[in-house]
Amino acid sequence: MSRPHDGQRNFLPFGNPFRSILPNKGSHLSRKLQPLLNNFEEALSLSLKKLKPKDTSDVFTLCWMSHAIECLSEAHTSIEALITELQLPVSDWDEKWIDTYLDSSLKLLDICLALSSELARLDQGQLLLQYVLHVLDRKSTSPTAEQLQEAHASLHDYLKKANLRSPKLENCSTILQSLAGSLHLTKVKNSAKGRVLLRALYGVKAVTILICSFFAAAFLGSPQPLMELQVPDEFLWSEAFNELQTAVNEEVRRRFPSGKHTAVKEMEEAESCAKRLHEWTSAFGCEELAEEQINGFIHEREVVKAEKNTEQQEEKDNPMECISDTVDSVDKLRHGLDSLSKRVGDFFQIVLSGRDALLCNLRVTNVNKLDRNRS
Repeated sequence: MSRPHDGQRNFLPFGNPFRSILPNKGSHLSRKLQPLLNNFEEALSLSLKKLKPKDTSDVFTLCWMSHAIECLSEAHTSIEALITELQLPVSDWDEKWIDTYLDSSLKLLDICLALSSELARLDQGQLLLQYVLHVLDRKSTSPTAEQLQEAHASLHDYLKKANLRSPKLENCSTILQSLAGSLHLTKVKNSAKGRVLLRALYGVKAVTILICSFFAAAFLGSPQPLMELQVPDEFLWSEAFNELQTAVNEEVRRRFPSGKHTAVKEMEEAESCAKRLHEWTSAFGCEELAEEQINGFIHEREVVKAEKNTEQQEEKDNPMECISDTVDSVDKLRHGLDSLSKRVGDFFQIVLSGRDALLCNLRVTNVNKLDRNRS
C-alpha cells in the first residue's frame, strides 16, 4: 500500500457512495453510536447556519472568510474528537480509507499553502500603500516634488500588480476538481463504527470543498473554481449546506460577469483609493513644483476647501479626503489580512497534526505486529 510521507499532507476524504456509508434498511446504530453521530451532524449544521450571511455580499469580506476558516477548523477538530469517542483504532481502519485520507490530505494542504501565498502577496501590496501614505504624511513640512513623484511611482507599481495572482492559486481549481472527484468509498462491512466515521468524514469534506472553492473563486476573480456538490437529504446538515452553497455560488456568479477582477471588498476599496491617489499625483509626476504649488498642497491639508458644486465632487477632487479614505481602507485591509492569515495558518496546523497522529499510530501498529510475529 503506497502512502505519501511528505510532511505537507493531511485531509479527511469521504466519498459519495451513499449506499456504502448510509445504514441499510433494517440496520441500526447502537444507543451509544447514534447520539455520537447525531451530535456531530447537528454541530456541523449549526456551524453552517451561522456561516450563512444575512447579506450575501458579505461573503466577499475578509471578516466572513475568517469565520469560514474557523468553521473548517472546528469541523476538522471535531473529527479528531469523534474518532477518539468511537474508540476505533487505526488497526481497524480499512487500507483504502487510509490511502484516500493521506492522498486527500496532500491536496488540502496544497490549497492552504496557495491561500497563504496569495495572502502574503496581498499583504505586500498593503505595505506598499502604507509606504505611499508615509511619503505623503508630512505634518511639519510639505512633501517635495521628488516625494510626490516617488508616491506616484509606488502607486503605479501597486496598481500594476493588483490584478496579478499567485501561481499556486491558479492550481487550486485543478486540486478542487480532484478532491470533488474522489467520491468513492469502499463499502463498510460489519462495522457500525466505520459507517459513523465515513459519514462524518463525508460531511467535513463536503464543507471543506465548498469553502475552499469559494476562496479560490474570490481571490482569482472567476467562478471557475466553484463546486456544485449534490448532497442527499439524509444528513442532518444537508439543508444548511445546500442553502449556504446556493447563496454563495449565486453571489459569486452575479458579481463576476460585471468584469470585476478583485472580488474581496477590502481589496476593492484599497484599489479604488489607490487609483484616485495615482490620478492626483500624476499631475506632479514629471514636473518640478513651484514653491506656491507645494504650499498649496499643505494648505489643503489644513483648511477646508472652497465650496464645490456637489459634496460628491468635493470628495473626489480633495486630495486630503482621498488620503484620509486611503488610510481607512488600508487599515481595514491590514487587519483583515492579518486575521485571515492567522486562521489559515491555524487550520493548516490542525490538518497537519491530524495527519501526523495517523502516521504515528500506523508506525505503532506496525511495530506491534512485528513484535507479535517475532514472539
